[in-house]
Amino acid sequence: MILGAYLGLFLAAFGAATLLPLQSEALLVALLHNSQLAVLGLWLVATLGNVLGSLVNWWLGKRLERYKARRWFPVSPRHLARARQHYQRYGHWSLLLSWLPIIGDPLTLVAGVMGEPLKRFLLIVSLAKGARYAVLVALTLGWMAP
Repeated sequence: MILGAYLGLFLAAFGAATLLPLQSEALLVALLHNSQLAVLGLWLVATLGNVLGSLVNWWLGKRLERYKARRWFPVSPRHLARARQHYQRYGHWSLLLSWLPIIGDPLTLVAGVMGEPLKRFLLIVSLAKGARYAVLVALTLGWMAP
């Protein structure tokens, strides 16, 4: 039962970080109210699942970039080069917003297309998503109450 809760949270967090319309926050909040489950363990599992889901988006972006010379590719080479310049200047910091609903998941895909280095991607995305879940844990358990 306990292992199933952690596995379910991992899968929900993983799926929520991909381009699938899933959500993990409600499950995390529900599981935080179960005294048999370790708070730190729930935070770690949710964060790990969410970061790995974002890694799938990054990987898909890397693969999508291979097709940039195809006629059906949605962005012209000139626009892609301009986007790459902007992304290299500001882009990796935009990954701090990877925790946001709706725009966060596409940001991680774009990071792959733009050739974001894996180590920097993982560091920034882990910080952003870990912080989001930490705030959710703190709010749920009343740690931030005066």
